[in-house]
Amino acid sequence: MNQEQLLSLLEKNSRYDTKDLADVLNETEEHILEAMSEMERQKIICGYHTVINWDKTNTDKVMALIEIGATPEREYGYDRIARNIYRYPEVDSMYLMSGTSEFMVIIYGKTMQEISEFVAMKLACVEYVKSTATFFVLKQYKADGEILEEAEVKEERLIVTP
Repeated sequence: MNQEQLLSLLEKNSRYDTKDLADVLNETEEHILEAMSEMERQKIICGYHTVINWDKTNTDKVMALIEIGATPEREYGYDRIARNIYRYPEVDSMYLMSGTSEFMVIIYGKTMQEISEFVAMKLACVEYVKSTATFFVLKQYKADGEILEEAEVKEERLIVTP
């Protein structure tokens, strides 16, 4: 079986039925289920997610991107610092970055105040963290390859003069 093709199909739509996946990949359903279970065990498949446009719901949800400047630890580099940060339940995603900051963290909260308190009371206090910069998301246009809302473009007529 072509593992890469199976992963590509699941990445596009994790709700594909195993029968449909088996048909597309010319495999048995049992073989597909075994392959998926093995990839889950190996942490190749780490979860199945749904893209939700929270702006269209009545749910208060604020998203923030936080740049974190950190000093690496002798013998551990950035890994132990990252573990101390990503274990907070508020942290949705975390990346080691190149550029001016070492980490980028994405968190969600009910209010900007809730996120601000997390940054001030927990994140900024982590050992070896030297700076944070919080950026609140005002509007999301596209997430995980899905367009959430088409931006309206007003067409203006040009003024014609003789």
